Amino acid sequence: LCLESTLPGPQLFLSLCLSRLKFPSDLDELRELAETLKFYKQEHYGYVLLLYCSAYLYKQSFAIPGSSLLNMLAGAIFGPWEGLFLACLLTTSGSTFCFLLSRAFGKQYVVHFFPEKVALLQRKAEENRSSLFFFLLFLRFFPMTPNWFLNITCPVLNIPMPIFFSSVFIGLIPYNFICVRTGSILSEISSLDDIFSWGTLAQLLAIALVALLPGALIKRYGHAHLKVDGLDGDGRDQAGRHRKRR
Repeated sequence: LCLESTLPGPQLFLSLCLSRLKFPSDLDELRELAETLKFYKQEHYGYVLLLYCSAYLYKQSFAIPGSSLLNMLAGAIFGPWEGLFLACLLTTSGSTFCFLLSRAFGKQYVVHFFPEKVALLQRKAEENRSSLFFFLLFLRFFPMTPNWFLNITCPVLNIPMPIFFSSVFIGLIPYNFICVRTGSILSEISSLDDIFSWGTLAQLLAIALVALLPGALIKRYGHAHLKVDGLDGDGRDQAGRHRKRR
């Protein structure tokens, strides 16, 4: 402790990053990491923000699962509203980088490894070309196809960048809100009594409403105006099996 206290702020923060920090894989690791970063955020806000943004963009750009835990971490470190803004911004930016990487280098590999799923999505995209934005919103609200797979497949489907960008930003707001709020609540709970406080119950109710209402509305619109039959079939399982093998 004495040795660490003599180090300048950036060097101390870097040494702690190298020795303690890693991507969380469960809630216990998430809580421990959040406590560490919240402590250093008090004096080194910029370094913590840079570290978080870099980690998030890395995972999103290369289609690495784990965005839910990082969204929860944003809520625990930065609070519900700043965390939600960061999560929405980074999710959209990272997904766009993934889209661009796939368009430049990965289209042939996507078609090679997921031929059935790509063919199904391509057919559905053409059937819904007149309502393409709402079709993509439907897929984001109801992840019958994983988000990472949509990010790498949209270039193959010839989805315009503006439509892709806006559908990711709007379509993932409910998901980001749920994760960020959950992380914020978990960081504030220290006993079982805290769970049943009026403030916590109100936040849990808000999470439930955000989870249900947008999905119900887009589902109603989808059944009336979109052709989405068959999207939850074998293609999804094919993508899931390939992800497990990796």
